[in-house]
Amino acid sequence: MCMKSWLKILLRIVSVLIILVILTWLAGAFYISRNKKEILSSILEQLNKNLNGKITATSMEPTLLKSFPGVSVSLNGVLLRDSLWSQHKHDLLKAQDIDVSLNVLSLIVGNVNINQIAINDASVYLYTDSSGYSNTSIFKTKPKTEKKSSTKSTALEIKKIDFNKVNLIVDNKKRFKLFNFNIDQIQGRMKYPDSGWTGKIKLKTQVNSFAFNTRKGSFLKDKSLEGTLSAHYSKAQDAVILDPEVLNIGGHPFKIGAKIDLGKSAFAISIAVDDILFRDVALLLSPNISSKLLKFGIEKPISIRGNIIDDGSGKYGDPLIKVGITVRDNVISIPAGKLTAANFDGSFTNQDTVGGIIGDENSAIKFHKLTAKYFNAPLKIDTFTVTNLARPIATGLVTSQFPLSNLNNSLGTQDFEFKNGTADLRLYCKADIDNFQFTKPVVSGKIKIADADILYVPRKLHLVKSALNINFDQNDLSIQNGHFQLGKSELNVSCNIANFANLYYTDPDKILVNLKMHSPQLYLNEFLPFLGPRTTKKKSSSGNSMKAASKELSNVLEVSKMNINLTVGKAIYDKFLAKNLVADISLRGEGIYFNKISVAHAGGTLALNGNIIQEPSSNSFKISSKISHVSVKDFFYSFDNFGQNTITNKNLKGYLSSLVNISGRISHTGKILPRSINGKVVFNLNNAALVNFDPMVKVGKFAFPNRNLSNVEIKNLDGTLNIRGDKVEISPMLINSSAINFNVKGTYALGNGTDVALDIPLRNPKGDENLTNKEKREARMKGIVLHLKAIDDDKGGIKIRWNKDHD
Repeated sequence: MCMKSWLKILLRIVSVLIILVILTWLAGAFYISRNKKEILSSILEQLNKNLNGKITATSMEPTLLKSFPGVSVSLNGVLLRDSLWSQHKHDLLKAQDIDVSLNVLSLIVGNVNINQIAINDASVYLYTDSSGYSNTSIFKTKPKTEKKSSTKSTALEIKKIDFNKVNLIVDNKKRFKLFNFNIDQIQGRMKYPDSGWTGKIKLKTQVNSFAFNTRKGSFLKDKSLEGTLSAHYSKAQDAVILDPEVLNIGGHPFKIGAKIDLGKSAFAISIAVDDILFRDVALLLSPNISSKLLKFGIEKPISIRGNIIDDGSGKYGDPLIKVGITVRDNVISIPAGKLTAANFDGSFTNQDTVGGIIGDENSAIKFHKLTAKYFNAPLKIDTFTVTNLARPIATGLVTSQFPLSNLNNSLGTQDFEFKNGTADLRLYCKADIDNFQFTKPVVSGKIKIADADILYVPRKLHLVKSALNINFDQNDLSIQNGHFQLGKSELNVSCNIANFANLYYTDPDKILVNLKMHSPQLYLNEFLPFLGPRTTKKKSSSGNSMKAASKELSNVLEVSKMNINLTVGKAIYDKFLAKNLVADISLRGEGIYFNKISVAHAGGTLALNGNIIQEPSSNSFKISSKISHVSVKDFFYSFDNFGQNTITNKNLKGYLSSLVNISGRISHTGKILPRSINGKVVFNLNNAALVNFDPMVKVGKFAFPNRNLSNVEIKNLDGTLNIRGDKVEISPMLINSSAINFNVKGTYALGNGTDVALDIPLRNPKGDENLTNKEKREARMKGIVLHLKAIDDDKGGIKIRWNKDHD
């Protein structure tokens, strides 16, 4: 037979088949048209096979061309309600129409077999009340005693299920769960092997709520889901398994897999995503988690692997969450600043203790093998952990080595400037986290600073060749082997601060620093910046927790209390030179308190106590001092003649012993302010001389031109001076000298107000040298006595006149 004949036969067969299909379809259509009531009843019977209740429809219309060559019908006004609907008012299913595709051949023989269902413009509400009752109880469950049948199951097996414009809600009041989806489209293609069923599910939906705990908010809030999932149902496990497939969530591809245990109402979801921004991930989570995560930032994309597990017991309420994160060469923003060049593997779980509760109290964030730069300081942390997110506690071992100059422009304030030096730290830290700020840290470890060049800007102190070891013992802090050089001054320092960590944050003004210092030599003028007020700077407009921390440290340094035990081989201040200085000094707030100071000076010793109170324009001071056998000439020279120029070191010789109680003001540069001193001086001069003292010289010219009053020698003199600003009140003194004996009392003024009475016997003391002391006292005022008065001359000087009102 030729090819042409075969072709004709084939065309005839195809034509016959097409005609047969059309005839069969027409027969089915005719059957549906004639038997709508019976077919609707049969369809509802098929749908009701797996129901304890009943599904209803108001009407059925044929839609013949929708599933050609099959035939289909549209069920209108479909409604499914459980028996307790009148109490909870939630329809399990409410659809405007459901398209049902039927098997044509089964219709011809009088049976109705459903090939596919499309649910359109519908709402599905799966409701469970607070007692645990669910409207899904309407669905039948097979009795466990049912025997297996050798015949083929008559269970409903639908090969295709579509959802179009369906709102799906799963509302569990007992377990506080709410899942709400606006389904634009779901297309399912199903097969039914003996083990269960398999299928491909094409999904396109919007998430209104995905809340495992409505008290804590929804995951995936307002995000879109789109993709195709491979699913199969295992009869043996009574579980639906979704193979890992790419699902677009909020426009980003995630690889999602899941296992849903229908018998236990349990599930396990696996998630994997690469190259996603941290913020985009955080916004997928529930607010109780995202609000915490958004305190942090990661600039570049990261990779995440995670699992969400619910065992179905309802024991924990929340699902178990385990997340792993991989970060490489990234920038991490934290409340206290930024970590740059950051690398670490991170993890999160809300059940850190296995078998414990699931929730914030048992949650943990862990960072493994973290390396980064923090304000230019390289950090290395093997494991850093934040536990109990309800009241977070952070722990970790931090190590770092870096040049101190890396910290310049990084601390948030300009209080410190580093030019040289290195820091080597190894610290184990444990701290509370209050609003993601570290508080009340417990620190153990060491910081070693070597060869440092540091400028402390508020006090303009420049320390060079500095080194120290800082030791942290939980709450206590100590400094050992400290060495500083300030100009030509050298200091060796050790320090202990008890309970430092606690008081730093709560009561910095209660911090007590016990500081021991030893120095071979100190140039005291190099420490004058401590007398002045702190240099204030304008506040930065940009908020930064590191800046706040730096300002906080600066404040602590200023307000904390300090006890200083100081020993100095040689102390130098301008003209003052002292040896073997031993001092006990306290710093309290704005005050410097000299508890006890002793020093060898000018051939004698000085001992004093007192204080200096720092004030804006100048500082006030109070001094109580005991001076023992010092050279009065050197003493006046060392103290710059105590701010006056009437009796200076050039006018004095001899040795001074004195008790001094004075107060006054001193400038921020260390100069005593003129006319500011008040107090009392009780003194003794021994083997002394008054040299070229102008008032005495003038008296000599007036009354004793033949005696040498330019060098008046005094074997011994006791006196008391009361100083009142620019006036010195001279208590009555009996002065016995080589040139003249006289009595003196009155007021000597540095400005106007001088009024000094002088009673001067004219007898020459030289003539009484052979008399006994008793005879000298009796003969002292015999003979002619001049009664004079020294007063102002209205030209800034002093004039001498007769004192008519003498005693």
